[in-house]
Amino acid sequence: MNDALTTAAAGFGTGLTLIVAIGAQNAFVLRQGIRRDAVLAVVGICALSDALLITLGVAGVGAVVVAWPGVLTAVAWIGGAFLLCYGVLAARRVFRPAGALVPEGDATGSRRRAVLTCLAMTWLNPHVYLDTVFLLGTVAADRGPLRWTFGLGAALASLCWFAALGFGARLLSRHLAKPTAWRILDGLVAATMIALGVGLVAGS
Repeated sequence: MNDALTTAAAGFGTGLTLIVAIGAQNAFVLRQGIRRDAVLAVVGICALSDALLITLGVAGVGAVVVAWPGVLTAVAWIGGAFLLCYGVLAARRVFRPAGALVPEGDATGSRRRAVLTCLAMTWLNPHVYLDTVFLLGTVAADRGPLRWTFGLGAALASLCWFAALGFGARLLSRHLAKPTAWRILDGLVAATMIALGVGLVAGS
């Protein structure tokens, strides 16, 4: 039980660090939350999409590792390198922030347009496949039989983050719109990613 809880917590933390990095999807969810426009639909799409991608990552990478155990070393090195690169980029944003996360656009919008935009931002973004499918799948594979518990923790992190961002936008927007807040988040993301990357490489 303790191992399962620890693994789920690790999945939650890993998923959160990959999700909270500033980007178009988070900006869109925040904007919809501030406008109170199709918030439930947008949060649901983001969370369910992440859950599906995490499932594909855990199942795909995990299946390959089970079939060919020797692949684990190569996967760990590649995944570790990606995590280190992402960590370095996040650290760079701490010193060279991209700017405030300011909601833009019309005050109102249709639910259909919001849903289509959310789907496009989620599924047409190539980085989501690296982050959610490959990176999380790689780290999960290193957990062996508990990889699905790790994936569950990551999916829960996605749900919590998007729900907080969408439904709490009215309360959080004033703080999240400041570059300083995202610099702090990016600092935490950088530290976690680099630690995970080093751990994967060292343990391979």
